Amino acid sequence: MRVLLQRVTSAQVSVDDEVVGRIDPAQVGSPHGLLALVGATHTDTETTAKALADKTWRLRVLDGERCAADLNAPILVVSQFTLYANTAKGRRPSWNAAAPATVAEPLVDAYTAALRELGATVATGRFGAHMQITLTNDGPVTILLEG
Repeated sequence: MRVLLQRVTSAQVSVDDEVVGRIDPAQVGSPHGLLALVGATHTDTETTAKALADKTWRLRVLDGERCAADLNAPILVVSQFTLYANTAKGRRPSWNAAAPATVAEPLVDAYTAALRELGATVATGRFGAHMQITLTNDGPVTILLEG
């Protein structure tokens, strides 16, 4: 799995002009939250998803080198199969490394569920939908996690 994390001061995801997920860290007294773009490949497992959720929750990239767990920072999780784009040849990306929806969706759900089990407040996008994401990246801080 790959998780592209962005430290944000706010973020939301919309589908068909309807906001389906939103985080506003200031509302919970946190200076930051995280936007997690999550992609899965064919060999990923629920164990991988849980390990990356734990890494996301405890990664010290927020204010004062603290983590989301320290600040009770909210997390917006959005599925993102394009994290597995293969651009080695030509000009058209190949998606063959991205897991099919039947494999990827349960893994993104497992990642989200694991974050919630750890105590995170989690908002989500809608798997497989065409989504628009609005965010304010703070820093900027963008980190790629791989499991």
